[in-house]
Amino acid sequence: MFDLVLHGADTFVGTGPSYPWGGLYGGQIVAQALRAASNTVDDGMDVHSLRAYYIRRGDAAEPVRYEVDRIRNGRSCCARCVVARQAVGAILNLEASYQHDEESAVVDAIVMPSIPRPDSLEESSWSSDFERCFVPESATPPSAPYGTGRIMAWIRVTPPLPDPAIREGALLHRCWLAYLSDDLPCDSVVRAHPRRAELEADESRFMASLDHTIWFHRTPHADRWHLYDVSTHHFGAGRGVTIGHVFDAEGVLLATFAQEALLREDMTPRADRTQ
Repeated sequence: MFDLVLHGADTFVGTGPSYPWGGLYGGQIVAQALRAASNTVDDGMDVHSLRAYYIRRGDAAEPVRYEVDRIRNGRSCCARCVVARQAVGAILNLEASYQHDEESAVVDAIVMPSIPRPDSLEESSWSSDFERCFVPESATPPSAPYGTGRIMAWIRVTPPLPDPAIREGALLHRCWLAYLSDDLPCDSVVRAHPRRAELEADESRFMASLDHTIWFHRTPHADRWHLYDVSTHHFGAGRGVTIGHVFDAEGVLLATFAQEALLREDMTPRADRTQ
C-alpha cells in the first residue's frame, strides 16, 4: 500500500488502487507522502505531527511523484515538506515534524467513552485491507463537551504488519493510522448537517477533504482494534471542521486529528446554477 520507488535525490514514486468512487483515496496520498518524508530522516527521530492540504483529485491511472524538501535538520527536531505531483500538477502538499523521544510527564485529558466492543458489532469495511465496525448511533454518546455529528468506528488493518518496536514498523503503523483517519470526517459532517437525511439519500452530493492534520501521541498498533471517534465542531460556507481521537482497545489515547471537509449543499450541477 505504501511502497515507494526512489527516483533521484529525495524523490519517490508510488501508486494507488482505483476505488469505487473514482480517483485516489486521500488518506493513502497522505500516508505515502509521510513515508517519503520519513525516508529522508535520520534514525532516532519519529514523526509527531503532520499537516496536509489536498490540492487536486488524484488519478489512479498514473503514479504519484513525491518531492521532499529537507527544510530543517536540528539536533532534537527536524522538518520536511513534501509535494505530491501528477501530470495535472500538485495534488497534495504535506509538512511533517520529527523529534527525538524525550522523557516527560504525560497528561491525557480525553477519555474513551464506554461503548460496545468490536466483537459485538457488524463489519462494514469498503476495503479488504482493513476491518471496520461502526458503533451504532443509538450507542454513541453525545459529542462532549462540544461538537455534533459524532461518529465512532473500531478499525484494524488486516495485513500483518512489522513490529512497531523497530523504526520501519513504527513508521508503517503511523502511515496506516494516517490512512484510516481520513475515513470518518466527511461522514461526521453529513451527520451534523441540518439536511442530513436528504444528503445521506443523495448519492450525487459532492464532498471532498480540504486539509488534514494529525498529532501522534504514541506509536499505534494499527493491526489491532483502535477506536476512531470524530465530531464536527463547525459548519459554514460549505466547509465542516472535524476533530477526531484514536484510542487503543484499553482506552489509551494514541493520536488526535483534525480535518476540514467541503460539502456542497447545492447539489445542482455547477453549469446549471443560477448566478
